[in-house]
Amino acid sequence: MPPETNRTAESALWVIAPTEERNPDTLDIDLAGTLDMLRMISDEDAKVPAAVRAVLPALAVAVDLATEALKGGHRVHYFGAGTSGRIAVMDAAELIPTYHIDPLQVVAHQAGGPEAVQRSVENVEDHEAGGAAEGARLEAGDVAVGLTASGRTPYVMGALTAARAAGARTVLISANPGATFGSEVDVHVAVATGPEAVAGSTRMKAGTAQKMLLNAFSTALMVRMGRTYSNLMVAVDPRNAKLRGRVVRILTEATGLDPRVCADAAEQAGGDCRVALVSLLADVPVGTARQALEEAAGGVREALAIAGLERD
Repeated sequence: MPPETNRTAESALWVIAPTEERNPDTLDIDLAGTLDMLRMISDEDAKVPAAVRAVLPALAVAVDLATEALKGGHRVHYFGAGTSGRIAVMDAAELIPTYHIDPLQVVAHQAGGPEAVQRSVENVEDHEAGGAAEGARLEAGDVAVGLTASGRTPYVMGALTAARAAGARTVLISANPGATFGSEVDVHVAVATGPEAVAGSTRMKAGTAQKMLLNAFSTALMVRMGRTYSNLMVAVDPRNAKLRGRVVRILTEATGLDPRVCADAAEQAGGDCRVALVSLLADVPVGTARQALEEAAGGVREALAIAGLERD
């Protein structure tokens, strides 16, 4: 078997990774009827949740590292190429309206830049120096999360290597438990999704696993940062009518009060769901609720304790 870095031609690289292998269960996928073809794909997709669940202990370590970073005033950076990079960009972008975070707290780096998000840009994933240049901008205390199905994408390896040299903690999320680079990072979240339904098409099971893992990672991180109360998104940024309606619904669910009372509280709080919630639950003025939240670094449960003491 060719070694991982054996060049089969001057510009070709033979990659050894589970996602590049042929899947014995889909050898006849091109001969199958449409429904049977879809069943083959679905059967492979059904294997992903169990594979993700198996690596949750490693993901938990990554979440704790990221929580420590954000609470210390540092940042979390995602690095990826192709499908992995697009998943990273989407995850980081969605945190801004959902949890009202500073866009600089969780930053996604896509190989090839913004142009590569919408369409493929050739050769950028092989540009290790490009990844290194971006990773070198991180600071001690930051966390760098690299996403690569094969576990060997040069852009990602360059970014993580440079980030670690700069003092950042590093996390690799891959679909290759045997990736040699896994030993070079602080945490390797290696999800064993196996061969794809179509060999090498890592936008399938490997991509689905990365989406699940990154969703879980960032959601758990936001919970740890106090951006929820119970399972409610109380840090939502009400930028449009739908989100303003969501704020009222969240307040209604959390307090059991009439929606009109909650809408009035939200208006008095300037649309800040957490301020309105603390005001309603602790039965204190908006100003007191806001001050309590500042003292609690945004955590609603902690702010309720502070506001209750001030009220009494």
